[in-house]
Amino acid sequence: MTIQVGDKIPQGGFKIMGENGPEDISTDAVFAGKKVVFFAVPGAFTPGCSMTHLPGFVVNADAIKSKGVDTIACLSVNDAFVMGKWGEAQNAEEVLMLADGNGDFTRAIGLDMDASGFGMGTRAQRFGMIVEDGKVTHLAVEAPGEIKVSSAEALMAEL
Repeated sequence: MTIQVGDKIPQGGFKIMGENGPEDISTDAVFAGKKVVFFAVPGAFTPGCSMTHLPGFVVNADAIKSKGVDTIACLSVNDAFVMGKWGEAQNAEEVLMLADGNGDFTRAIGLDMDASGFGMGTRAQRFGMIVEDGKVTHLAVEAPGEIKVSSAEALMAEL
């Protein structure tokens, strides 16, 4: 079942790239007691994700945070090494790059998709959400091939 507005983020974890390699970070560490703009992309370094989706959050990070947002977080079903390098390549210092390497969290919220036709296996659907103290207050799932309702600009309008 897909997560809905009003639902709590399920317990789980991600990997992030630390100074000495991949580190664990729990969902509580990301969401508890915070206002988070959280978005997912089907794949790091892919064209739409690299040219449009993530850059919108990088460029608008200050404006987003000025609306009371504690954290901007990007999720992809990729490993921490890839997410770390993609964040570096995109100058995404203000974006928490979350790796869901096995897709466990993505499946738990019901927003996984089969991208095997593109040789990518199971991935996250493109979505954006606003999470306040672990509770989803806004959810926008993109139609295939679009970057509209989950863009930085669209999520800023919901803050």
